[in-house]
Amino acid sequence: MRLAEIAERVHGEIFGDRDIEITGVAGISEAREGDVTFLSGSRYAKELRTCKASCVIVQEPIPDLSIAQLKVAHPYLAFAKLLEIFYVRPRSSSGVSNDAFVASSARIGENVSILPFVYVADNATIGDRSLIFPFVYIGEETVIGEDCVLFPHVTVRERIRIGNRVIIHANSVIGSDGYGYVFDNGKHHKIPQIGGVVIGDDVEIGSNTSIDRATTGNTVIGTGTKIDNLVQIGHNVTIGNHSLLVAQVGIGGSTRIGDYVTLAGQAGVADHVEIEAGTIIGAQSGIMGKVSRGAYSGTPAIPHREWLKAQAVFAKLPELYKKIKMLEDKIKELEGRNIA
Repeated sequence: MRLAEIAERVHGEIFGDRDIEITGVAGISEAREGDVTFLSGSRYAKELRTCKASCVIVQEPIPDLSIAQLKVAHPYLAFAKLLEIFYVRPRSSSGVSNDAFVASSARIGENVSILPFVYVADNATIGDRSLIFPFVYIGEETVIGEDCVLFPHVTVRERIRIGNRVIIHANSVIGSDGYGYVFDNGKHHKIPQIGGVVIGDDVEIGSNTSIDRATTGNTVIGTGTKIDNLVQIGHNVTIGNHSLLVAQVGIGGSTRIGDYVTLAGQAGVADHVEIEAGTIIGAQSGIMGKVSRGAYSGTPAIPHREWLKAQAVFAKLPELYKKIKMLEDKIKELEGRNIA
């Protein structure tokens, strides 16, 4: 593909030869002739002097650079679009495998691919152009939208609603029972979990993630939210639109999370928490109560700037302890002199 064609697709401005033939996309260090790469930060600019790529995507042109440059507003986004153009192949329908079980009452859309050893239960619905990999289980009355991809060993329990263009990676479970028990007479009695899960459009769910069904009502994942691997979302949780949950996040039941919230790796959120839209929670933080918009870190979490100050003090505690010990010894010595 000519560089001029690429510029049209990503709305870029060319500095250099418009007719260069681009054959691939690569990072700066591994790029070769024919590849297009991108500059993600100024600290990598010096690497471009020895880069063998035919073109680099930049936010602002770099003076005296020997290779062609493609100026765009958002280089990383343009790079992602080019990866899709060069390497992501359009899905073609393979129909329903003879080795899959699809209930006669299930509704299957057009150009759907259901691969061997999939189980689709009664009254389930799978939307047009969706791709269901082997060993996926889809429960009764569950609805899967259009253009979805469910990778191997995904389990989607009964009465779950999944939007369009949703990707669920291997071994994840959607609609497992919420963790609900009531203690009586020396025993923990299970509370039946009769609710569901509703997942919006354009959601991506990483591998080995569990999203519990609600006790009553629904656990809700908003449109455009991206969930990493090994995340636990409890029953009756509501997560807003376009939020980010990084690996090993755990969210307790009945928590409400707003739009555009980021929960960094291993953040733990207690039950019945409220987190306002636009909030950022740092890695390994512990969250309780109501959290106003801002950036927080630590356990229990405090404003991120205060946490940074506290960390600076924490690193000096051994030195401070020695000084305190020294002062205590001097005070004792002075008190001893006064008594004498």
